[in-house]
Amino acid sequence: MPLLRDAALTAAFDRGAGRYDRLVALNPGYHAQLRRSARRLRLPDGGAGRRVLDLGCGTGASTAALAAVLPAAEIVGVDASAGMLERARAKRWPDRVSFVHAPAEELGRAGVHGPFDAVLAAYLFRNLTGPDAVLRAVRDLLAPGGRLAVHEYALGGRRADRLVWDAVCRGVILPLGSATGDRALYRHLWRSVAAFDTAPAFAARLRRAGFEDVRVLPLPGWQTGVTHTFVGRRTAGGTGGAR
Repeated sequence: MPLLRDAALTAAFDRGAGRYDRLVALNPGYHAQLRRSARRLRLPDGGAGRRVLDLGCGTGASTAALAAVLPAAEIVGVDASAGMLERARAKRWPDRVSFVHAPAEELGRAGVHGPFDAVLAAYLFRNLTGPDAVLRAVRDLLAPGGRLAVHEYALGGRRADRLVWDAVCRGVILPLGSATGDRALYRHLWRSVAAFDTAPAFAARLRRAGFEDVRVLPLPGWQTGVTHTFVGRRTAGGTGGAR
């Protein structure tokens, strides 16, 4: 079975949006891990005067992490799935948080323009048909010296990491997907991680896209070796996108 891509994947997320929050709540530390990645952006003063893009915001879990860690930042959440975005918008948010319906590949067409001081992308890049093009677009949206944090399932490269991921998928993720009628989406989750870059390979992809000071930071708990935060910075000599 091929991976879901583009419109097919968006449709699967639309169908699964109503059950998504309940399922991810079963993942120990899910929200705490997102807050950890948000903190790894290292924006000062609670984000005061800063503009942050939450790319692939889904139902708003990553947006909530940013809002908690950066209580003074302007946050723009973007997602391609209308169903997921509907769930996000239905939650209570401060006025400094807004949402835009757009694929990651079409931000400018949807009116999402830089410069942003930081971008968080959680569980996004392994789902993209053209991750390199989106990374370059994100780089161009960042202000000079702006920071990117990618929170992603990317296996560490050891055989043990793949065994842990396969065991979690066979024992938890696929049975839950079957029970809720979302088996295709959660099978995609399993296979997309196995097919995606290892952590060192994704770090190299970030460097090729023009990010500097790239670091690969592990996450604690059962996800060690399975999920990482990748952080990088746009060169301070670059120019951000026009507002």
